[in-house]
Amino acid sequence: MPESAEEVYARVVAAAGPEGRLQLPASTGWDIFPWEVVDGVLAPKVLAPPADEPARFGESPDKPCGSCALDPATVVWEDEHWLLTHPGAPTGLPLVLMLHTREHLDAGGMDDDRASELGRITNRLVRIIENLPEIGRVHVNRWGDGGSHFHLWFFARTARLTGVSGSTALEWDDIIPAGPEDVWRADLHTVATKLANWGGDARA
Repeated sequence: MPESAEEVYARVVAAAGPEGRLQLPASTGWDIFPWEVVDGVLAPKVLAPPADEPARFGESPDKPCGSCALDPATVVWEDEHWLLTHPGAPTGLPLVLMLHTREHLDAGGMDDDRASELGRITNRLVRIIENLPEIGRVHVNRWGDGGSHFHLWFFARTARLTGVSGSTALEWDDIIPAGPEDVWRADLHTVATKLANWGGDARA
């Protein structure tokens, strides 16, 4: 069962510095991170001028496709056409999962059968995860700038931890210390076995 808001908050307080603040996540150093501190004030970065689109993973020999070579240990559930994976370790949010096509496809490249399956699996996953105790919402996101292989993210946020809401929940995932592994693995197992009720095989 996922941690309660009080349990997550206690873990955050225990990990925070003397002023009650957690460390900055690695994403603040990314080129695409949009904020910087200027004269002690948080400000948007200067927008870079237009440039050629960089190759994504899976689009050039020096950037192989990670989704085509997933670590089997990260697979939570699978069927003939889909793989559901975790990031390899507990996260700041209760659950972070990724749904991949087995075939190397991009968004917009699926036939109607795969697209219909995507809708059904997405709906089932959201329903399963939101019915876990202590889960407030599941955010479903697709970005295609890093990898060319279709992948859809599922971010579960803790109920009643109201400061971790909306699109900023993704940033909090990188800031909040990771939760306990036994709790995380039990939740992965629950999601996998419930999803397997409609087909496929639970692997967690």
